[in-house]
Amino acid sequence: MKTSVTVTGVRPRAWGAFIDQMGAWLLAFLWIAPLFFAVWAAFRTPEAALQWDWRQGWSLSNFKTAWQQAPWLQYLFNTTVLVGVILVGQFVLCTLAAFAFARFSFRGRDLLFSIILLQLFILPEVLIVENYAMVSRLGLVDTILGMGLPYMASAFGVFLLRQHFKQIPRELEDAARVEGCGWFGVLWHVYVPLAKPIYVAYALVSVSTHWNNFLWPLVMSSSHHTRPLTVGLSLFGAPESGVSIALISAATLMMIAPLLIGFLLFQRHFIQAFLRAGIR
Repeated sequence: MKTSVTVTGVRPRAWGAFIDQMGAWLLAFLWIAPLFFAVWAAFRTPEAALQWDWRQGWSLSNFKTAWQQAPWLQYLFNTTVLVGVILVGQFVLCTLAAFAFARFSFRGRDLLFSIILLQLFILPEVLIVENYAMVSRLGLVDTILGMGLPYMASAFGVFLLRQHFKQIPRELEDAARVEGCGWFGVLWHVYVPLAKPIYVAYALVSVSTHWNNFLWPLVMSSSHHTRPLTVGLSLFGAPESGVSIALISAATLMMIAPLLIGFLLFQRHFIQAFLRAGIR
């Protein structure tokens, strides 16, 4: 009797694990299917891009043609500078704010931190008109700094670093104070080095997010001197430019290649950092 109860108890759990695994595989396939199609079409001739005959129709000319039809190096430079400016601003502002919320007691601290966390529930697109008005008043329209300015204060970054800073033992801070360090010295010599995995993980999230950002750069940029890759790709694939699935797929692969390479190189740091981030 006990054996039957054990078997009937284990069987539903086994079926539940099987269903969860199959669901995960299905979601992974649906997520990566567009990328597979882009790879397939990019290496095919325009006539064979939508055909599934793998024995013929292969070509590398799409990359050459796509490269010659748009200033991709300028777009790549603009995107790199944009994500770099945003990331530096986020590191500075989020580190200072997280340190203040983790180690200082002041009136209204918890209320102010709750207000900052409300940013997580507001889509950036909701504030696009107000952000544009503010950037326009600053005279930063059609500049990379103007594109990056609204994203430099990140509630997620403040929350992530604050959670990690709160776990650092106070004894390390006291030892640094005994050695003569001021508050900035304590932050630079104690807290920042111990949070390097968190910075790596947050950097990957931030870079991938703003590398793929489209709507705000589209509103802000009006020349190829400031357009990032996403806006350049949208203009390249516009109907008035002539739609070619093979060329658009080749251009898409060129655009996402730096992100894919970066993730493959730092995926171990990325996973370990979030496991050690202490989001509890």
